[in-house]
Amino acid sequence: MITLTPLPDIPMVRPGDDLARLMIGACENNELAPADGDIVVVAQKIVSKAEGRYVDLAKIHPSPRAANLAAEVDKDPRLVEVILAESRRVVRKRPGVLIVEHRLGFVMANAGVDRSNIEADIAAEPVLLLPRDPDASARRLHEQLAAHFGNRLGVIISDSWGRAWRQGTVGVALGVAGLPALLDMRGRPDLFGRELRVTQTGFADEIASAASLVMGQADEGRPAVLVRGLTWSQAPTPGAALIRPAEEDLFR
Repeated sequence: MITLTPLPDIPMVRPGDDLARLMIGACENNELAPADGDIVVVAQKIVSKAEGRYVDLAKIHPSPRAANLAAEVDKDPRLVEVILAESRRVVRKRPGVLIVEHRLGFVMANAGVDRSNIEADIAAEPVLLLPRDPDASARRLHEQLAAHFGNRLGVIISDSWGRAWRQGTVGVALGVAGLPALLDMRGRPDLFGRELRVTQTGFADEIASAASLVMGQADEGRPAVLVRGLTWSQAPTPGAALIRPAEEDLFR
C-alpha cells in the first residue's frame, strides 16, 4: 500500500526559517513518525522562501533587451528582466507566454519566477525565484531529517509545471536526495521476456506529481507530503539526472 499524508500545521515560511525544524515540529506535534524508506515531498515555494530567494520589482531597472521582449510578450519589463537574469536563453515567446532555458537547465515558463502566495510585507513588489541549487537544498533537508529521525529517508523538492502538448500543470521534481531521480529499466525483461532497450522511469517526477494531488495549487496550505510504501533498489541520483541533454532533445 502507498500512502500520501500531508504534514499539517506548517506555518508561513519566512526568510531564514529552519525548514527542516518546521517539518520535524509538524511531524512530532501530530504524532507522525517517518519510517525507513519514506519520502518527504516539499513544495519549491517554501524552500525558496526559507532561502530568501525574493526580488523586489520596485528596485529593478529593465534593460533595453528586457523592455523590447516585454513588449513582445505583454509582460512587465521589470519581471522580464528578472526572468532573463535567471535564464540561459529564450526558447519560445508569444503574447502572454515566455519559455526559457533556466540557468540550471530546466526548460520552463518564466524561469520559475512567481508572484502567487507571497506575503505582501516581504517587499514593495516581491517575486520569488527558484532555489539557487535545488539538489543542494534537497541534500540539506535530507541530512537534517535523516539525522533527527534516524531513518533512511528521501527528499524531493517539487514544483508545478505546464507541459508541451498537454493542458494543465503537474508536479515535477527539481531537487532530489536519498533516492534515484531516474530509474533505468534498460536490460530488464518485459512480461514476455523481451529486453527493454530505452525505458527509463522519471521516478522522482512521478512521486512529485502524486504528491501534488495532495498539496493542491491554490490556497490549500499543504506544502509538504509524506509518501510511504515505495521501494527502490538503484542508487540515489540527483534531480539534475532528469534533465535531457540538449544534444538529445529534438524539440528544444
